[in-house]
Amino acid sequence: MEEIMNKNEMIGQIIEVRVTDANDEFYFLQNEGTTYRLAKEEITTQLDKENVISGFAYENENHELQITTNLPKSQFNRYAFGKVVASRRDLGVFVDIGLPNKDVVVSLDELPELTDLWPKNGDSLMIALKVDGKGRLWGTIATEEIFKGISVKANESMKNKDVEAIAYRLKMAGTHVITSDFELGFIHPSERDREPRLGEHLKARVIGIRPDGTLNLSLRRRAYEAISDDAQMILAALQHSDGILNYTDKSTPEDIKKYFGISKGQFKRAVGHLMKAGLVRQVDGKMYINDTK
Repeated sequence: MEEIMNKNEMIGQIIEVRVTDANDEFYFLQNEGTTYRLAKEEITTQLDKENVISGFAYENENHELQITTNLPKSQFNRYAFGKVVASRRDLGVFVDIGLPNKDVVVSLDELPELTDLWPKNGDSLMIALKVDGKGRLWGTIATEEIFKGISVKANESMKNKDVEAIAYRLKMAGTHVITSDFELGFIHPSERDREPRLGEHLKARVIGIRPDGTLNLSLRRRAYEAISDDAQMILAALQHSDGILNYTDKSTPEDIKKYFGISKGQFKRAVGHLMKAGLVRQVDGKMYINDTK
């Protein structure tokens, strides 16, 4: 029982171990009577018996005690992003934190109730480590306070900029994210077509900056990105004509066909889309491009 207690106390810790033996693949090292293995491929110089090194102690996927000198990104009270590599609906998701032959589980108790919103392979979770009473290593997701603590305030110059972000908290009111530059952001349900998964990597657009430096974001495409090819062509023609064209939906089919190469019906639909998107206006027989900045 005492040996089990000692082992459990060492799991997840950086400890000193002494070399006692070796084979072709591993060094075997001890700490207070407990033996750990260390992959020789990690060490650039040969270790001799009685050499002492320090490393991170854990139990690998084969339930063998192991030491690694390549310290994982996530540790006790130290949060870092790790990639999700697998999931089990009865257990949770597995996260790669850089340990040889060991992924850390984030319990389903910390994940959304809807499994459709669980992270998928390639998504990212910011986690620290914890150990249960049986000496098992688990990941625990960073709280809102942790994200606030590592964040920076956004400034007004980011308006309408594109950002990359990771969803870290899912709420009824909307999705909380953190950008690649560590600004916090919020996506209201009206600014998305579906609810992002926890840990999902997103490309978003800044639509506002709150007084506290939090970004209001949208996952919807800009109006000009969502319009048809015909509308894109008309918009391009406006941009190359100093923002004014002598054509409107009242122009003759012949004039429209000659200038744009499309029918009047296609032209009217395209102009209607542009006007609905707030990109153009028609005044006194002319079409003007709107300032969308």
